[in-house]
Amino acid sequence: MAFFSVFAAIVLEHVRPLRQPLPHYQRYTLFIQWLQRKLNAGEFSHGAIAWTLAVLPVLLGVWLVFLLLSGISPFLGWVWNVAVLYVTLGFKYFSDDAERIARLLRAGDLDAARAQLGAWRGGDASAFSADDIARVTIEQVMAASQRQMFGVLLWFVLLAPLGPVGAVLFRTASILARRWASTQGRFGLFALRAFHVVNWLPARLTALTYAIAGNFEDATFCWRTQAPGWPEPEEGVVLAAGAGAMGVRLGQSLDVGDETVWRPELGTGQAPDADCIDSAVSMIWRGLVIWLVAGLLIVVAGWVA
Repeated sequence: MAFFSVFAAIVLEHVRPLRQPLPHYQRYTLFIQWLQRKLNAGEFSHGAIAWTLAVLPVLLGVWLVFLLLSGISPFLGWVWNVAVLYVTLGFKYFSDDAERIARLLRAGDLDAARAQLGAWRGGDASAFSADDIARVTIEQVMAASQRQMFGVLLWFVLLAPLGPVGAVLFRTASILARRWASTQGRFGLFALRAFHVVNWLPARLTALTYAIAGNFEDATFCWRTQAPGWPEPEEGVVLAAGAGAMGVRLGQSLDVGDETVWRPELGTGQAPDADCIDSAVSMIWRGLVIWLVAGLLIVVAGWVA
């Protein structure tokens, strides 16, 4: 049942991808902002309480609906799985953004490419060169694939007996880590640590997937030697392996407004261009096919046994 839920949700997300702004994401953002205003006194314990209140009621609601629908009909439970997976996945609209930026770079419209990347990434991209735009776009799409697709799918499968609880757990933990990371004091520290735990396995399986879908030797070398230097450990694993698998150089310093932001270099080989953005998207889709084939083989093995 889990495999067919995943397959149906991926097909649906590909045929009818979600578009920004996402109403369910906006409503959840308002909720966690309200929690932050009410509970943020700069202490670690307050962040832990806020995280629990932001996650557990959502998980409980999703699980109870699954139990109710499954009790009526297993098919309704399956439909609920597909529906929740559909709204928690979101890689297709990010990959569309990346491909749009690649087209703008090929057309030489750097201002439009900077605006598109800035709107997607958040922050100032007005000083980015064409190479900077290509590098950061590839980083964004790789990170998005892990947060918006591979991590969601893995946790859905791991907690499949509970319906779509795993997918919602991963996405809420990811959102809270990103939203509360920059809060003052120690309030956001629990959200960061919780997502580190939740994301440890998905990040490494995503990196392994990139290695299989690209240059395995270079991917594992960059993963082993370069990932520890990246500010976010799990993101560093994904980006280093992805850069090595593609044979491109990511990371490096960026001019953000009037400030130069230092970042370690990831990967080996050439500086990326617009075509490399398309290659990154293609590698991610190849990785998804690898996951689907592996899942199908497990299902077939179960039937044969």
